Amino acid sequence: MSRLSLAAVLGFAAAGLVSLGTGRAQESKAQPKAHEHAQHFQDCAKACDDCARLCEACGAHCTRLVADGKKEHLETVRTCQDCATVCAAASAITARSGPYSDAICQACADVCKRCGDACEKHAADPMMKRCADECRKCEKACRDMLAHTRPQAASR
Repeated sequence: MSRLSLAAVLGFAAAGLVSLGTGRAQESKAQPKAHEHAQHFQDCAKACDDCARLCEACGAHCTRLVADGKKEHLETVRTCQDCATVCAAASAITARSGPYSDAICQACADVCKRCGDACEKHAADPMMKRCADECRKCEKACRDMLAHTRPQAASR
């Protein structure tokens, strides 16, 4: 091999090593951002799961109240049941970073707002107060998730 050919091969090899090192440096900078992105999904999924469980319990509580003759709780039986269902779906979808996380988080935030408002009307009841508070936490987590995912959705 001539000196010129050897120099060309060594030049290409050096350029390859430099670009490999640069790629790894960029990858390591992207990993914290990717981890942060994944953490938003997990935080939202946890808030949704917590809310789903509490809404199920509150729905059962309201059912007992209705059975005891307190018909004004019929609305909260239904709102809590629907909220629990939507929150459970949101938890499952966001836990796997699903492509419809933005859609389900929007729905979940809206449903939690309405359920929280309904339960807040009966805030003197400790279970109803806890449910309203949990719905507020979930609504906030979903809205935070939406704020986080909207820049990614716009760049697609």
